[in-house]
Amino acid sequence: MPLHQGPAASPAEPPRRLALNPFFGEAANPVGGMTEAPPHHRLPDGPLPPASAYQLVHDELMLDGNSRLNLATFVTTWMEPQAGVLMAECTDKNMIDKDEYPRTAELERRCVAMLAQLWHAPDPASAVGCSTTGSSEACMLAGMALKRRWAKRNADRYPAARPNLIMGVNVQVCWEKFCNFWEVEARLVPMEGDRFHLDAESAAALCDENTIGVVAVLGSTFDGSYEPVAEICAALDALQERTGLDIPVHVDGASGAMVAPFIDEDLVWDFRLPRVSSINTSGHKYGLVYPGVGWALWRTSAELPEDLVFRVNYLGGDMPTFALNFSRPGAQVVAQYYTFLRLGREGYRAVQQTSRDIARGLAERIEAMGDFQLLTHGNQLPVFAFTTTPDVTSFNVFDVSRRLREQGWLVPAYTFPANREDLSVLRVVCRNGFSADLADLLIEDLNRLLPELRDQSRPFTQDEAAATSFHH
Repeated sequence: MPLHQGPAASPAEPPRRLALNPFFGEAANPVGGMTEAPPHHRLPDGPLPPASAYQLVHDELMLDGNSRLNLATFVTTWMEPQAGVLMAECTDKNMIDKDEYPRTAELERRCVAMLAQLWHAPDPASAVGCSTTGSSEACMLAGMALKRRWAKRNADRYPAARPNLIMGVNVQVCWEKFCNFWEVEARLVPMEGDRFHLDAESAAALCDENTIGVVAVLGSTFDGSYEPVAEICAALDALQERTGLDIPVHVDGASGAMVAPFIDEDLVWDFRLPRVSSINTSGHKYGLVYPGVGWALWRTSAELPEDLVFRVNYLGGDMPTFALNFSRPGAQVVAQYYTFLRLGREGYRAVQQTSRDIARGLAERIEAMGDFQLLTHGNQLPVFAFTTTPDVTSFNVFDVSRRLREQGWLVPAYTFPANREDLSVLRVVCRNGFSADLADLLIEDLNRLLPELRDQSRPFTQDEAAATSFHH
């Protein structure tokens, strides 16, 4: 969660009249409305009628962007009404109360078993895993397991020796947080030329006796590309033969682990590779569930040190738990099971293939405009990144993002990290609910805006501060 500070010290808020339709709500009195609005930054002195409180919050939230038109986020923005009903029925169930809500706990276990089979665990019955609040928590748990296993193998040198973790500079910020919070050196492989993610040779070159693991990303948030997990594992196999160093791999499959199994079945990236010790995914991304659920799985119980698992006597039962937080709603886990049950393999295949088809078609149409060049084509994740062609001098990607926002579209523009800070791009994420019709409307709006952008004498701004906040 972002940190928020209170408002700067200032005189007391002046009284404001409540701008609320007096006819709204039950038993509305058109002449008896409030004469003063509640304050924004302190608790009001007294209560409001529920209808009035609802309308105040509802009206302010109308100023948010339309989530269905948000092509920045990977997070699910549409589910079937039946899923929403189930989630509403389970909002009050605390996921941690497994003795009180045994069926919710059972659905969580079934989801773990389904994912273990989907990701080709050697023995799905012995694979261990858990639900989380999202991939960020799942990555933290996987990183903790890697560090603890390394520390046990190197008990004679740790804590004097400093552990390190190898990953590309394109990893999600949660990995940098992990390294900061758990005092692990982050060894980041920079981008080079047209390589925008981690490669096998660079990963192996940075490994040493203090390396706890290598993170391979199945679906980079920068451009939608898969990192070569099998090649990375092969390079680490060769490293072990030369040096004896046995470096495990964690696959951050926040998005791709729910895409590749269905439409890239021949791609070997998961537990079929013996060096892959753990995998995470976001149920609330291409797992097709509203925000609030992720999953972390380990190949076997041997990859998850027992001393990281807490056994809590809570509400009368012995409960093993591995999580960073405690209480959280069971609604998202139930929604994940509903979606697994609802779609099955063929349903997921159809949904993900449709998203990829829309992404590839949209990318081709944008490239055909002549003003843009593609970095990726949407043929891995249903995501593609593009920039302006070298001969375009009248506008830049930040202008395009700003003008599309005026039409309601949220398309992020941002600059790549080291060593490609010179490259600024736009990125489009195609998700379930972003239909071919919506893609047509995006193209229509872009075609409508391009003549005006071409007529500019120069880009509207060269200020990198204009970049859209990077969305994951």
